[in-house]
Amino acid sequence: MKFVAIATMATALLAAPAFAEGDAAAGEKEFKKCKSCHMIADGDNSIVKGGKTGPNLFGLPGRTAGSEDFKYGKDLAAVGENGLAWDEAEFVAYVADPKAWLKEKLDDSGAKSKMSFKLKDADDAANIWAYLVSVSPES
Repeated sequence: MKFVAIATMATALLAAPAFAEGDAAAGEKEFKKCKSCHMIADGDNSIVKGGKTGPNLFGLPGRTAGSEDFKYGKDLAAVGENGLAWDEAEFVAYVADPKAWLKEKLDDSGAKSKMSFKLKDADDAANIWAYLVSVSPES
């Protein structure tokens, strides 16, 4: 019985994307760097009004890459077709250098990203991830 309880607790902790390492309050401030291209909106409920150049980031945690209703580049769509779902580590690596991340994921030196912005500070990226988790529905 003790083993079942421990296994259940471990599964719940590992499966929950709601636990992010960053600071959501700091991430909300850092998201200002993102909102020129990205919005966070749940249907008509706008959490952060932003641009439409990039996809809506509502519900990003756990979402399959390239699966939102948006015209993604073929390389990001290919990563999603390979089954990659966004988690903190992938998000932080992607925003640091989207083109390099795609080249590595696809093992393709010609891979390109539509996102040209780079967020090199991993702490800022982790904070933005924590903020995205905090405003997204629980999975």
